[in-house]
Amino acid sequence: MENEKVCPIIAKHIKVALVGQPNVGKSMLINSVANSHLHVGNFSGVTVDKTEILFDYKEYHFTVVDLPGTYAFTNYTIEERVTHEYLCAEDYDIIVNVVDSTNLEKNLQLTSELLTMSKKVVIALNMSDEAQKEGIEIDAEYMSELIGVPCVKVSAATKMGIEELIESVIKKYESSKNISKLVFSEAVEEEIQKIVSCLEKHKYKAQNDYRNIAINLLKNNKKTYTRIHDDPIWTELQPVLLEASKHIELHHDSDDIKEAFAEEFAAFNRGIVAEVVKKKEIQEQKSLTQKIDSILIHRVFGIPIFLFFMWTLFQLTFKFGELPMSYIDAFFGWFGEIVGATIQNDEIRSLIVDGIISGVGAVVLFVPNIIMLFIGIALLESTGYMSRVAFLLDGFFHKFGLHGQSFIPLVTGFGCSIPAYMSARILKNDRDRLLTLFIIGFMSCGARLPVYVLFAGAFFSPEMAGNVLFAIYLSGALLGLVFAKVLKLTAFKGVDEPFVMEMPKYRLPSFKLIWHTVLTKTMMYLKKAGTFIAGAAILVWFLSNYPKNYELEQNYAIQIEQTTDATQKSQLQNKLEFELLENSYLGKIGKFSEPLFTPLGLDWKMSVALQTGLAAKEVIVSTLGVLYSLGNTSEDDSLIGAIREQIPFASAVAFIVVIMIYLPCMAASVVFTREAGHIKYFFYLLAFTSVVAYVMAFIAYHIALLF
Repeated sequence: MENEKVCPIIAKHIKVALVGQPNVGKSMLINSVANSHLHVGNFSGVTVDKTEILFDYKEYHFTVVDLPGTYAFTNYTIEERVTHEYLCAEDYDIIVNVVDSTNLEKNLQLTSELLTMSKKVVIALNMSDEAQKEGIEIDAEYMSELIGVPCVKVSAATKMGIEELIESVIKKYESSKNISKLVFSEAVEEEIQKIVSCLEKHKYKAQNDYRNIAINLLKNNKKTYTRIHDDPIWTELQPVLLEASKHIELHHDSDDIKEAFAEEFAAFNRGIVAEVVKKKEIQEQKSLTQKIDSILIHRVFGIPIFLFFMWTLFQLTFKFGELPMSYIDAFFGWFGEIVGATIQNDEIRSLIVDGIISGVGAVVLFVPNIIMLFIGIALLESTGYMSRVAFLLDGFFHKFGLHGQSFIPLVTGFGCSIPAYMSARILKNDRDRLLTLFIIGFMSCGARLPVYVLFAGAFFSPEMAGNVLFAIYLSGALLGLVFAKVLKLTAFKGVDEPFVMEMPKYRLPSFKLIWHTVLTKTMMYLKKAGTFIAGAAILVWFLSNYPKNYELEQNYAIQIEQTTDATQKSQLQNKLEFELLENSYLGKIGKFSEPLFTPLGLDWKMSVALQTGLAAKEVIVSTLGVLYSLGNTSEDDSLIGAIREQIPFASAVAFIVVIMIYLPCMAASVVFTREAGHIKYFFYLLAFTSVVAYVMAFIAYHIALLF
């Protein structure tokens, strides 16, 4: 389908609220409709914030607001609150309710609640192709007649029915009447009519229709109560409502009006399913999903299989990254020489070559490794495997005080801490969410990968480096679980909530989607390298080159001039550079903080690198490059060689342990604070990670000394 470009002045504007339960393919559907690119994951809560998509069709200009997935109209989770508040308070023209055709009855829980609103609704019966494969036939035309709103069979994956859906939205938008055929039991309908009559009698002014107000009042909707409570009509309405509640509760043999309405909606949904869904008799045999699940989420073999997948991912990350790394390193060395040759001024040349090109180059060097990691995680997400691992690890996680759903943000943390902190919103309980937020930092993000690759390459053979990477990541995750238990027994005491999580069907990965996800994340990484990290590299260069010590330079210049031996000249030059570095601002900062890090076996250079790493973990590599006077070298393994030569193995182990645990980068810390809900939690995180990092590094250093 081609979208025709139209003039915005003459275009008719339609604002659509896209609503559905988690895992119904909303994001993929809007991808198909508008050729936009949203990240689609196979776990609830992937669309955390409202997303707006604009597109043109014929003479219409569409704005589609993709709302977070929600199971029902409650304010229990953040997603439900965002969606409910938008639908009740914001201005839009029509609701498109996306449902999973393979699980219609469950999805109609939300649909039936949407039908109580005085809004125009169109239902998109998504995954119709999958329903057909499973022998499920839905009579969309008859369903439209039954509930009074258009129902359109679509498939986001195959783009089937997309144009028909847009046409239905336009037709519904153009229609003046909005008649929903949602009906309740006789007792409820009787009470709704009494309330409507009361509102009509007093000519109560309201935006919503009287039926919608009546249903909200019966369901004890706080906002509706607050709005009507101060009106004179309340004195007459209150006894009517009390009588109505008693009647409905009696009818349902329940003392909970919400439970009574849940039964009403369920009965309506069962009625629709019975009328419009026909399922072909399929022989009793395991589906492909069940067959795969019997292996991948096996009680005994499930976790080892997952660990094998992760081990393979880190092996590939190191192996495939090796060759491009050498080319990138050679390019930046060559580029530095070319640029340096054109600049006459020594100071400016040093700034450009040693500061910016060397600093940014040291970070860009690890892009191939980052890409491999992002591809691996995106593949596991898009196939539906991640949700199953969350289910698989639930029992294991509960032993450490974590929720099974915590797995989703934790594994996202291997890519980047920022989306990981945001995806912790899927946890309904505030205590569970806070605990998960505190543990995400133990999952080594992609920004730490360059440091790990650097040190693994320095101290281990290429055959072993992949295993070492896997061991580092696994150690961080296990440490996180241990300290989750500590926090659960101390700061986050409380009873565990039961774990409920649906498992979507396995799907072939969408390579277009994976490509877009990896490209977006890689570009974010490179953008950070070109802006934030370039700025940090300039700052590190300035701090390492100033203040100037002309007297020292002059003394060494005389000695170098008097020496004829080339080796001795080189030694004197290196000694001069080292002394200048020691007397620079960076050297003074390092010397000042060195006593704090000495028990961990770290020298002042490593302590400075850790401090610059608070801004962004990628800066650690470029800082080490500057501090070890490597700005002018262009050998392939220059930095790796210097680390191997100048840093003892035990000190390297302690250094890696600190990087694994201590505070995430500045940007991630800001997001953590926002998600936790108060600035005090940032200081708790700072204290917690600093103490744990110091203690664990101290232990690791002394154990490594034994070997």
